[in-house]
Amino acid sequence: MNLPTPPADTAAFDTLSLSPALLQGVAALGYTVMTPVQARALPAILDGRDLIAQAPTGSGKTAAFGLGLLQALDPTAIRTQALVLCPTRELADQVGNQLRKLAFAIPNLKVSVLCGGMALGPQLASLEHAPHVVVGTPGRLQELLRKKALKLDGVRTLVFDEADRMLDMGFEEPMREIVAKTPKNRQSLLFSATFPDAIRELARAAMREPVEVTVEGQSSAPRIEQYFYEVDPAKKTPLLGALLLEYRPDSCVVFCNMRKDTEEVVGSLSHYGFTALALHGEMEQRDRDEVLVRFSNRSCNVLVASDVAARGLDVEDLGAVVNYDLPTDPDVYVHRIGRTGRAGRGGVALSLCGPRETGRAQQIEQMQGAPLQWRRAEPLSGKARNAPAAPMATLRIDAGKTDKLRPGDILGALTGDAGLKADAVGKINVYATRSYVAVATSQAAAALARLREGKIKGRKFRVNRI
Repeated sequence: MNLPTPPADTAAFDTLSLSPALLQGVAALGYTVMTPVQARALPAILDGRDLIAQAPTGSGKTAAFGLGLLQALDPTAIRTQALVLCPTRELADQVGNQLRKLAFAIPNLKVSVLCGGMALGPQLASLEHAPHVVVGTPGRLQELLRKKALKLDGVRTLVFDEADRMLDMGFEEPMREIVAKTPKNRQSLLFSATFPDAIRELARAAMREPVEVTVEGQSSAPRIEQYFYEVDPAKKTPLLGALLLEYRPDSCVVFCNMRKDTEEVVGSLSHYGFTALALHGEMEQRDRDEVLVRFSNRSCNVLVASDVAARGLDVEDLGAVVNYDLPTDPDVYVHRIGRTGRAGRGGVALSLCGPRETGRAQQIEQMQGAPLQWRRAEPLSGKARNAPAAPMATLRIDAGKTDKLRPGDILGALTGDAGLKADAVGKINVYATRSYVAVATSQAAAALARLREGKIKGRKFRVNRI
């Protein structure tokens, strides 16, 4: 069953049967008119129907399922009533934060984010008093279920967010085990950017007569300039370097189909003079966190990533996306390029196409229903000149929340004893045992030396540049 989009003049949130508390959350986030996926999905979700939604990145799906599951909650009942499965810790953190913002006017609501790559002890402790909403990755949730720390017999709403990537990452068995621990009469909501056969099989097994909603990726395409370049595979990296010099994006994600290629491309770009980092699924969690911190705080301007690793990546105003390899599925192409040109901003998508990838380009052309724009560019023939440098550098402080450290303490140390002006300090990220601060590249060496010599909040901590 497919639902039509309501007319634009009726697609306001206050036309829905949302509680006053949730309407406060919607207003606080500045939402007024629903996005297409929200307009199509929310009426069915609020009616208690199971739902399958295919929607691109940035379409507003988190608010769609978030409002639905929060509307169904009974805050006075201390048990887990909603469960959201996400492929990565980064996406789970984003979802958890969004749910907390939507639910700020609901008193005593507890949302717990439970993911791998984090210490198990604090998560076990957080489950001693059951959260109303659990957001997590399948592997860690499976582990907590087997330890009998997580109880799902009160779940009313089960959400699969980015279901295709969870299957790509090998989570099918944990997902099925988790589903089996939830009540059969629950509501199930499945969101996926692509819709392979494995997703349909999962939906058949876990859902009851689901409503189907599809939001085409082309809705965001007019903001994105898309250009394709024929290239000899041996000259892909020199061409990539030439295009980065031509377009000079402040931040750019380069997508590779193979994990090994991410490291090789980073090595070549670094040789050319670019500040580039790799992101792939076999990285240790701490290394992955540091790469994402550096990219989001502008101390790295080119991120070379695999599709799975880039899920959950949340960077505002991404200037360009490059397909170093064209994906085998045209839906993945739409998902990739949807990371640029968000919130009404312009964006550029550049695709390198070798002789063996022409069939993939033709599939993209057929899906878009319009001819692709092909351009020519000369690959670099030597070391790049004037490669854009990252404007910021990152300092790592070996202290964090467990040391009672706050962003204001770090900012105070940098603008006080270290003598920096406030506008030379960028994003500050404080985690459990480590903190990261972005500092203007030109002042990073001085800031590092002064922090090492001085104190933060009256104490000395180890500080390094990464």
